[in-house]
Amino acid sequence: MSVVEQMSKVSVVIPSYNHEHYITQSIMSVIQQTYKNIELIVIDDGSLDNSVEVIQGLQEQYGFKFETQENMGLTGTLNKALAMATGEYIAFFASDDIMMLDRFEKQVRYMEQNPKIALCGGNMLSIDDSGTVMGKQKMLPERILEFDDIFLKKKKGIPAPTMLYRTNVLKEAGGYDPTVRIEDMYMAFKVTSMGYRIAVLSDVLAYYRYHGDNSMKRLELMLEGIQQVYGFYSDHPQYEQMRVRNLQSYLLMAVKSDKILAKKILKQIPLKHYNLKTIRGFLKMLVT
Repeated sequence: MSVVEQMSKVSVVIPSYNHEHYITQSIMSVIQQTYKNIELIVIDDGSLDNSVEVIQGLQEQYGFKFETQENMGLTGTLNKALAMATGEYIAFFASDDIMMLDRFEKQVRYMEQNPKIALCGGNMLSIDDSGTVMGKQKMLPERILEFDDIFLKKKKGIPAPTMLYRTNVLKEAGGYDPTVRIEDMYMAFKVTSMGYRIAVLSDVLAYYRYHGDNSMKRLELMLEGIQQVYGFYSDHPQYEQMRVRNLQSYLLMAVKSDKILAKKILKQIPLKHYNLKTIRGFLKMLVT
């Protein structure tokens, strides 16, 4: 058995959709990892641009697994890839983001030394459409997360582009719910609700790309997705508090760009839960 074969295998899944201008950088950041026992699975989910041709060219050169399919959405693609994966660890990575080349070397080492950690992440840097780092960004220290840490927002959560799971834990969780839009939050909640812990390292592990197509910019969909995930834990004693807290946070964001959405959010906040955030959002709607 070679040295590489003795290393734990990492399955990396890149669901590709209409990112012909970014997919090469994403794939190459996996191919060039310093950690060598990697199984790369790329699944194109019905792209309408030239993504398939770009990926096929890279596949011919580097020999990774590549499948195309009619559009079935992200969570369906992730579950399909989870069934295909053979690694002890698995990472799902967006086709417009970029990994640091020593990412898996650091994460696997940490997880091998800490067998009770089910999910490991780290810091990320935001970049713009052209790949330029966006201004000054705060890097957070290493931390361990349990369910209440993320449900009650006691500690900063785990950045999605940096997530590395133990594959058996993900399968124990039953994979992804196809009705859920915010799959990373869903799985972080699910894994910690099962009693597992998350580690977030202080290392920068990935670049997250902001551009016109980012779902993060669709405020209403993001809020609906967050409230949906929280709704799975409506029996938590502080559920109502967190449901309203999410509404208040998105109210302040919406008043800057979408007054119709802001009014819709305000109607969902019970009067007894009005606080300074609510009043500030209401006043901003009145003066604009």
